[in-house]
Amino acid sequence: MRIGILGLGRIGAFHAETLSGLDAVESLVVSDPFAEAAKAAAERFGAEVADSPEALLAAGVDGVVVAAATDAHPALIVACAEAGVPVFCEKPVARTMAEGVEVLKAVGGRDVPVQIGFNRRFDAGFVAARAAVRSGELGPLHTVRSTTLDPAPPPAAYIAASGGIFRDCSVHDFDVIRWVTGREVTEVYAAGGNRGAEYIKAAGDADTTGAVLTLDDGTLAVVSNSRHNARGYDVRMEIHGFADSIAVGLEDKLPLRSVEPGTTFPAGTPHDFFMDRFTAAYRAELEAFTEVVAGSCPSPCTIQDALEAGWIAEACTLSLREHRPVTVAEVRRV
Repeated sequence: MRIGILGLGRIGAFHAETLSGLDAVESLVVSDPFAEAAKAAAERFGAEVADSPEALLAAGVDGVVVAAATDAHPALIVACAEAGVPVFCEKPVARTMAEGVEVLKAVGGRDVPVQIGFNRRFDAGFVAARAAVRSGELGPLHTVRSTTLDPAPPPAAYIAASGGIFRDCSVHDFDVIRWVTGREVTEVYAAGGNRGAEYIKAAGDADTTGAVLTLDDGTLAVVSNSRHNARGYDVRMEIHGFADSIAVGLEDKLPLRSVEPGTTFPAGTPHDFFMDRFTAAYRAELEAFTEVVAGSCPSPCTIQDALEAGWIAEACTLSLREHRPVTVAEVRRV
């Protein structure tokens, strides 16, 4: 099949490399507002260059990967849907939830699959955790703990446009909690602080947060996030049931140092970047998209899924600002 890529920045170039190595992908068509980025990708992966999204869609592509800036996501998703071309788009659907709702409405009546990029759904550990929960081997759940700790904060310009740590970072935890447990979040209580980069505080954001989520069956989920984790990129999940407990990310590249006498775990070099931690998951995610393009499976992460995680982020943002519990129903607009 012939796949188009819109946006050749860090993640777009990474996706181009992954797609170029998939058996199902015969050729690539790339486009970026910065002509040099598109040219470099074309030379590296033997791709064709289109000088605009419109030209790319007219080039006979079977599917499109959107890795452009967030502001461009809504228009590009809708343009692909209107052209009848399946589309994969990195999260978020849009900068604001209101815009995301409009995108959902615009493509909702069209029989064109849209897949949103939440890569943890394709990580082997999270896939195994979901299977364990769904099989019932853990018994009824009572506690879930989900962690995302970045090794260092993004630049000030990124923070200013990110929408805040809950919308930018924690949203991955929110999505995978829903996906693994099969439950919905009904209420949140969030707290946050600033102990690091002053520009994060100046932007009105927190650099370290904690949130307690109540799921619709009474299970409690505790989400911990920070922009400062000197030892590396730490993504983990613990799931505790009445019959057993399991963990995702408890492996030798875990960025923690044990101080227990005689303990040598973890013994590997810590993960230091999200692409390092999730290389295999990104590949599996794009392999799934080729199956969506081929019509052999439905979208594994729909716009509605992405919006559900977004509403949880909205509730946490309000909770942090007003220092109170917030129900997801209070912020939901669809």
